[in-house]
Amino acid sequence: MSGNLVNGGTAISCPHGGRVTAAAAPTGVRLDGLPVATGADVFAVGGCPHRVDGIPHPCTTVRWSPRPGGVLVDGAPVLLDTTPAQCFTAALVPQGPPRVTAVPRGVFCR
Repeated sequence: MSGNLVNGGTAISCPHGGRVTAAAAPTGVRLDGLPVATGADVFAVGGCPHRVDGIPHPCTTVRWSPRPGGVLVDGAPVLLDTTPAQCFTAALVPQGPPRVTAVPRGVFCR
């Protein structure tokens, strides 16, 4: 699988526009001075406006599904802008994939 590395500067949002941020401790590996994201990180969603029949059902977390055989950092797979992921509500209802806007920074994984 190929794609651009996800790091602290990558813009990630839920399908409804909520902002996704890494909530776990960053790794020691940095890209442009920002920590590289891995499958071990926890991602939280804030500000999701999603409603169903007028009742709030916001995205609260993102779960990534890195494929085996990729680049590892501290034993965890790095995340790419092409890594499959799913946003979930607090009740773990799937809400759709996040939008990842990675800016190519000269590091590309194949």
